[in-house]
Amino acid sequence: MKLVPPTMENYEETFKTFSLEAPHDFNFAFDTFDFWAKDKTRNALQIVEPDGTTTRNYSYYELQQLSLKFANVLKSYGLQKGDRIMLMLPWTHKWYVALLGMIRLGILPIPTTTLCTPKDIEYRLQQSAAHMVITDLENAPKVDEVRSQCSGLQFTMVVNGEREGWYCYDEEMHKAATRFERTVYTLSHDDMLLYFTSGTTAYPKMVLHSQSSYGIGHLITARLWHDLHPRDLIWTVTDTGWAKAAWSSFFGQFSLGATLLNHVSPSKFDPALTLRILETHGVSIFCAPPTVYRMMIQLDITKEKLDHLRHCVSAGEPLNPEVISIWKEKTGLEIYDGYGQTETVLVIANYRCNPIRYGSMGKPAPGFTIAIVDDEGKELPPGREGNIAIKIKPERPIGLFKGYWNDLRETGKALSGDWYYTGDRAYRDEEGYYWFEGRADDIILSAGYRIGPFEVESALIEHPAVVEAAAVAAPDELRGEIVKAFVVLSPGYAPSASLTKELQEHVKKTTAPYKYPRSIEYLHELPKTVSGKIKRSILKEREWKKISG
Repeated sequence: MKLVPPTMENYEETFKTFSLEAPHDFNFAFDTFDFWAKDKTRNALQIVEPDGTTTRNYSYYELQQLSLKFANVLKSYGLQKGDRIMLMLPWTHKWYVALLGMIRLGILPIPTTTLCTPKDIEYRLQQSAAHMVITDLENAPKVDEVRSQCSGLQFTMVVNGEREGWYCYDEEMHKAATRFERTVYTLSHDDMLLYFTSGTTAYPKMVLHSQSSYGIGHLITARLWHDLHPRDLIWTVTDTGWAKAAWSSFFGQFSLGATLLNHVSPSKFDPALTLRILETHGVSIFCAPPTVYRMMIQLDITKEKLDHLRHCVSAGEPLNPEVISIWKEKTGLEIYDGYGQTETVLVIANYRCNPIRYGSMGKPAPGFTIAIVDDEGKELPPGREGNIAIKIKPERPIGLFKGYWNDLRETGKALSGDWYYTGDRAYRDEEGYYWFEGRADDIILSAGYRIGPFEVESALIEHPAVVEAAAVAAPDELRGEIVKAFVVLSPGYAPSASLTKELQEHVKKTTAPYKYPRSIEYLHELPKTVSGKIKRSILKEREWKKISG
């Protein structure tokens, strides 16, 4: 089944007329991916080795046949619809084979980053009661360290060799039947995928998606935001364990028959190598988090070297205006910021058909009714900060999660009344653009003022001395809370009282005087989740512990 891709030449007109429909029966692997596999020559995947030069291509047909065979492997173990498998692999075609094979059987994949520690793995296995783990030789020891604590774990498989007590992917695929008999069918609302949230303010929650929420909903992400066409080559700098991989390296892109590029990157990000891959492999669509763009704009970039590149997008954390401006100056290309969560597809963004307001999240995606509301669900007027909320009544939009796995309490808090409360704060201007303020738990209340950390951090990053910054609430006897900033300095700069004063004055001039950080602490690095997001909660907790002894 070929999904009809939406188009958007005029935002207002598309927003009024747009709709996505989910058929009664739907399975992404059989009904969408396999449509493109009919053309045996169509390239689905280009894996670039660590050197940035060596590549291996995989067609839609090749991945289809391998995933059908892998589904037979899983069937031979007695695994069935509704069972759960942790998939913890770096970028490899086998990640795609395993994911497609699971979806075909209605088995729920749990994509997991290889950056997880044994403690992280234990938590995820226990919370999900996963039946199986698929990983590589490098990460298998971490699983063995905690498997005795995970009673539900029955099967373990390594994909790149042999390990005692583990199934070997190559051996199992060699034994498996080549002919697949389909006996399992899925409905649009059936469970399809489990993702753990990044856990910036609390322990990660398990987000449950249906066949249609991601399998159809990400058409919005890929077509309207990525501006993706079937002949595009898209590269997204992300990790297989983050929901961003599903956003930009799987569902919407395969729905449109495009080709994905994945780089088997070394552990430390190399901006120069990233630029060389963009130059030499003909990437036309580039998607990366703000940190990647911040590092790349320090390089010698010329428009001529990026002549294949036509569209750039960013998500994961808010994008600072300064980064967009410098990137455009060097490449001639805008960066289109987008917003969504593990719980959603793209829901707010800057689009090619609209003018970009630097620093703004953009406007709501067609298919979603979004508003800024107070804690009682009452819509707030333009200019008033509040909760970003998505309307779920009278009709629940395609692209929204089903709920939090086995957690009715958290599901009830998020899906309440007419709204899904994202947990993020923003305001909307008179022209309908949304401006991010921060996670609800991150808002700083100082002397009666509500201060979002993002604006403070953006101002700090504009200063040449600052590479990264995080702003949190610190206790203060007079004001209740003050803004405290944690700063990672650029090479050539050293902490000093004079630099602190200079940064404080810079923030005062760039934002508003009441928003400046009254305290600044210099760190070598900021605490982050495994998905790379700053864990402000750790920094904030440390500050508040000081007054409790």
